[in-house]
Amino acid sequence: MKLYNEELVPKLAKEFGLNVMAVPKLKKITVNVGAKEGVSDKKVIEKIVEQLTVITGQKPVVKKAKTAIAGFKLKENDPIGVMVVLRSVRMYDFLEKLIKIVLPRVRDFRGVPAKSFDGQGNYSLGLSEQIVFSEIDYDKIDKVRGLQVNFSISGSNDANSRKLLELFGMPFVKNNKYG
Repeated sequence: MKLYNEELVPKLAKEFGLNVMAVPKLKKITVNVGAKEGVSDKKVIEKIVEQLTVITGQKPVVKKAKTAIAGFKLKENDPIGVMVVLRSVRMYDFLEKLIKIVLPRVRDFRGVPAKSFDGQGNYSLGLSEQIVFSEIDYDKIDKVRGLQVNFSISGSNDANSRKLLELFGMPFVKNNKYG
């Protein structure tokens, strides 16, 4: 937070010619884990909740199905995923951990794709394994699961938001094939 307020805001305001109040700001980070197995086995959801609590430092919310879908054998209110919304200090701590510790541990890591912006400046990043987080004990996991990390940014466009994430240290892919 100190890095953002003291270093990044003046740099971004000067670069984009914006008022300091109009500079893109990271509002929240959402971490999601989908769990289709949670419909048949309730212990799966408990394990995911436990792992996501260890990863983020905050207790997650279990998301439930809003409607029944017979083709998927899904009933209304069946647990289908787990979600955590990080804000303020926990958000910046998670961002720093993700950039400096977790992403370098990803096998064959060459950078994150720069095309995962949504047009309003928000960014999504998918991780295929939860074991890249050092807090997770490999011997205690029942199944390797992926997770989705979404960055909600108050920037008006993708270019401003990308520059903000780059200044935080997000390692975007350098070649033209992906970014």
